[in-house]
Amino acid sequence: MADLLAAEPSGVAGAVARAMERSAPGSGASWYGGDHADFRGGVFLREVIGVQVVVQESGAAVPEAMAGLPPRPGGFTGRERETGDLLRALDPDGAQSAAAPVASVSGLGGIGKTALAVETAHLARERGWFPGGVLFIDLHGYDREPVTAERSLRTLLHALGTPPERMPATTDERSALYRSTLAVRARERGGVLVLADNASSADQVRPLVPGDSRHRVLVTSRDRLPQLGARLLPLDELGTREAYELLDRALRIADPHDGRVGDDPSASDRLASLCGRLPLALQIAAALLAADPGKPVSELVAELAEAHDRLDHLDDGERSVRAAFELSYRRLPPEQARLLRLLALAPGPEVSDEVVAALAGAGRPPVRDQHALARAHLVERGHTRGWWRLHDLVRVFGAGAVARAEGDAARARVLRHYLERARAADARLKPRTEDDGETGPFRSREEALAWFDAERAGLVGAVQWATDRPLARDAARLAGALGEYFEWRRFFDDTVTVCRAASAAARREGDKADEAAAWNRMGTALRGASRLKEAWEAHQRAGDLYHAVGHDNGEAMAMANLGTILSDVGRIDEAVEAFHTALGLFRRTGDRHSEAGVWNNLAIPLRKSGRVDEALDALRAALDLYRETGDRPREGRAWHNYAVALNARGRTAEAVTACLDALDICEEFEDWHGAARTLYALGLVHETAGDAERARTRLTQAADAYERAGSPEEAERARRAARLTAPAPTDRPTPAVPLARTAGSGPPGPRPPGAPGNAGP
Repeated sequence: MADLLAAEPSGVAGAVARAMERSAPGSGASWYGGDHADFRGGVFLREVIGVQVVVQESGAAVPEAMAGLPPRPGGFTGRERETGDLLRALDPDGAQSAAAPVASVSGLGGIGKTALAVETAHLARERGWFPGGVLFIDLHGYDREPVTAERSLRTLLHALGTPPERMPATTDERSALYRSTLAVRARERGGVLVLADNASSADQVRPLVPGDSRHRVLVTSRDRLPQLGARLLPLDELGTREAYELLDRALRIADPHDGRVGDDPSASDRLASLCGRLPLALQIAAALLAADPGKPVSELVAELAEAHDRLDHLDDGERSVRAAFELSYRRLPPEQARLLRLLALAPGPEVSDEVVAALAGAGRPPVRDQHALARAHLVERGHTRGWWRLHDLVRVFGAGAVARAEGDAARARVLRHYLERARAADARLKPRTEDDGETGPFRSREEALAWFDAERAGLVGAVQWATDRPLARDAARLAGALGEYFEWRRFFDDTVTVCRAASAAARREGDKADEAAAWNRMGTALRGASRLKEAWEAHQRAGDLYHAVGHDNGEAMAMANLGTILSDVGRIDEAVEAFHTALGLFRRTGDRHSEAGVWNNLAIPLRKSGRVDEALDALRAALDLYRETGDRPREGRAWHNYAVALNARGRTAEAVTACLDALDICEEFEDWHGAARTLYALGLVHETAGDAERARTRLTQAADAYERAGSPEEAERARRAARLTAPAPTDRPTPAVPLARTAGSGPPGPRPPGAPGNAGP
């Protein structure tokens, strides 16, 4: 961006002075149409926005500052909300601008601050808001030698007509003259807009703030500048539509017929995403495409996606995203620079204070450094207080600056932290006896679930570090500690992801038992996602590995899970045989809790094959064992299955009672998916009893609960069943069925991601 940095009389000021001398009467200066001074022969330090000189009758020359505004940015698009906010901040008659005559646009390098400021300044000028003119100066705040207050005041005073010989020597004197000159201009011409671009500190801007309230100052900076008492307008990356439009517009500026962006919208959206929707990166990507008219957008997308360092490609020879970030990075103190590098390694899209502390190897998060990075827009605040995120390209930049040893140590600290916390939270989710003490960081099951929910993305990301051999063992252990939580929330895809990483790590280490455990958990998740063939293969592999190491309990788990899949596909006799084999193994190992799970699941094929009394016996055994082991959530699932079996036996009144027992437990543990299943079963029980109205009510409640649990397909199935429920024949006696204990519309409370089903011991 061009600026008005006139340092010596031999530069801009010298050119102006000589032009004024030639334009004086008798000077013999050449004129063009009588209204332009001849600047030929002037010496210019760099590209300069021209300053028109108007000659008064007295012969004194006064530069017209309106010419100081750079041209409108080509390809500017979007930012409607931000432009509106900025215009309200600059409006001379607005209450907002009167309260704060300075507006500061801040954001990450390359985010488009200058483009927004210049575009808005043009709009303000078109509205006639600043008849006194517009002054523009680039403060080069992030260069190695930023423009000082002394130099910036000298530049602006030159632009306002102060000759070199009348320039005050000290900064304070220049500041006083600057304010006085602007005060005179306000009275004679009207308000002036001062656009101070690329400031790095409040000290650079403060001397440029006029004393007259009719003037306004617009600042752009990579740092928030709250010390100015300014209206602060932080700038974020473009929205998806805006990024798409910027790419298309930039290409069409180069060639109006270039429709590559519109021809492949999917690749263009992916390109915008890889550019982090950062305007500078998008402009560079468009320039790379414009330089190679035959190159498809998808080809550039592939280059960026496959690049070891994306920033290497986001460079068009003149502009570079890496160089833009480097300007901010090199100004950071060592501790802040280190923290930025480490934050780039965070395993999730956002990182909590506790994980920041682990990355930094500190007992508590380095709050001062975190906030300093946020003020510099190198770190952004996350979805809630105490959480942080990095722009995608800043993350790439930071990760590229991390030394291998520094990165390995930081990731190892995060894994140890996650493993300790996840094991403690996992212990809270598992069955507890009355003798269990209140130990560990989580005081309740709810706290443990809340921690898992908050850290979920980071936990899944950290397990992926299992590909790095020094971190593999802890990553695999972490995967194991997530099993109960993922099952409870029905996060099947996450389970598959972490189990694949854990099994690969265990295989590299030659640990067959850990590998088998990962395959077994993966199979259960695949079944939950209705990928039965893959689930079968996973459980078979787990069983083979457990058998190879003589792990009877593990082999029993794999066998029981195979039995569940056999039941799913209707191979009833084989399923029953598999469950009985698993029962024998669990009795031999003394695993009473897993035995309960087998009895619970065995009841399903028994009921399906018409052996309802055997199913009821199996479920009573499961209920007894779940009560013995203190597993209330799974006891609720057993009550559900017991109700279904009772209904099949024609014992509808008892079935309703069993359903209500199951519902009580589901509500106690906020198991909305389990509640939905039980409400559905309760609807079927009422339908069997001939009570169509109550059946429709319960099926409708089941649909609502399925929606709350994030299962829209099951919700639609429940609604369809409610619509199809027919009233009982008039000559059919209605059995006496007790009223439900709750008459509401299903379990109350917020909608969690889901809850586990019945599969798996």
